[in-house]
Amino acid sequence: METEKPKLKGRQKSTNHGGKREGAGRKEGSKHMITVKGLMEAVEAKSGGENYTDILVQDFLDARNRKDTQLMMKYHQLILQKVLVNVSKIEITENQDAVQAKQLAFAEALAKLTAIAKD
Repeated sequence: METEKPKLKGRQKSTNHGGKREGAGRKEGSKHMITVKGLMEAVEAKSGGENYTDILVQDFLDARNRKDTQLMMKYHQLILQKVLVNVSKIEITENQDAVQAKQLAFAEALAKLTAIAKD
């Protein structure tokens, strides 16, 4: 005997399982969202040419001078997030002398650990 699933009252079964709903999404002719570049340019233009980083540092120093610890912690978090993003993009290059000095130091340390004589 086959059991029949109960029908939902007032709702029709959807066959598309999601997708675009009528009236959903951005309206035609709406403006683009704010971009980071546009925001930074607007800050610089409104601040008389001062860039955002300088403004951020000055605001942090003002909070520190006022001994506003809660605001200082927020600035610390914001500044560290900005710095960490930039630090992860830094490439370190060394000249040949530095590489050779490190190789020699490594060889000496390895020789001491393994008791192997240096050539």
